Amino acid sequence: MTADHHAAGSSGGQVQAHLFLLAGHRAGGSHAEALADAHRFGLAAEAAGYAGVWIAEHHFISYGVCPSATAFAAHLLGATRRIAVGTAACVLSVRHPVGLAEEAVLLDELSGGRFRLGVARGGPWVDVEVFGTGEDRYTHGMADALEILLRWLSGAATVAGNPRFPFRPVQVVPRPRRPVPTWVAATSPATVDLAARHGLPLLLGLHADLDEKRSLLARYGRVAAAHGHDSSQVPHGSVHLAHVEDTDTAAARAVRDELPGLLAGTREYVRLDGGRAGPPDVDAYVGRLVALHPVGSPHRCRAAVAAAAALPGVRHLLFLVEATGDRATTLRTIDRFSSEVLHGR
Repeated sequence: MTADHHAAGSSGGQVQAHLFLLAGHRAGGSHAEALADAHRFGLAAEAAGYAGVWIAEHHFISYGVCPSATAFAAHLLGATRRIAVGTAACVLSVRHPVGLAEEAVLLDELSGGRFRLGVARGGPWVDVEVFGTGEDRYTHGMADALEILLRWLSGAATVAGNPRFPFRPVQVVPRPRRPVPTWVAATSPATVDLAARHGLPLLLGLHADLDEKRSLLARYGRVAAAHGHDSSQVPHGSVHLAHVEDTDTAAARAVRDELPGLLAGTREYVRLDGGRAGPPDVDAYVGRLVALHPVGSPHRCRAAVAAAAALPGVRHLLFLVEATGDRATTLRTIDRFSSEVLHGR
């Protein structure tokens, strides 16, 4: 990759390298340490030349202890000067779209245009019970929430509600003076279709392999075209696990040994239906991730990054580097992935 970690994509566009930060909590540490480490990793990303950092948002689980990606983004934007900072992603099932849009415009303005907004449907978790939005907001409310959010970000002087969010016309303050870049995290065809109808780029998750991502992107292209959008101009993002060691064996062993401790936190999700959450076999899931993603020697990682960069329409690769849970190892991974993989030959 060239300066600031750009590489040519499948259709000739430039692909940017970013970090994806969970702020995951590990046994023996504290929530405060997890947050401080994630902030430290964001600063390291700017120093190492990454194009951006994206922050995950979760509630009530140790898999990620950041409950507000916008608040974290504000702190990191204030501590950096060049790097873009995004949310991956703000959960629309438990947030009011006007409140989120106001925060997005505020962060865009204060950062000089470095803020990136990613939104997600969320899951059928206890979150919607705690915040009082209800299961219907998760099941059926995404389209209405996104519609309000986008109208607020459109530059309109006033915005009124819709049937799900009924309110009289109000003045948009602060009024956006430029588009706020917005992505939709999507794992299902329904969410892909919703993003495509609006011409919004996708954030594709860690669990899907390249063929699954190609299928979702192809579906996106068909739906976007039917709604008058040129999908060739849409800058999708794709999340990938990343860990580099001298050999493939050493990298795989490090991830297999340590990542299950982080993924165990996904079992703390409380489903509304009482069902079990998280992967049924964490070790098997980790093995799948090692096989799918840039985990290995610099040579193997470069090949995996090149394959990911070739996904049609993908312009942003988001690398999750917290696999081992060790601060020093993660900082070394950030630097080494930059110098030996993204800039390596």
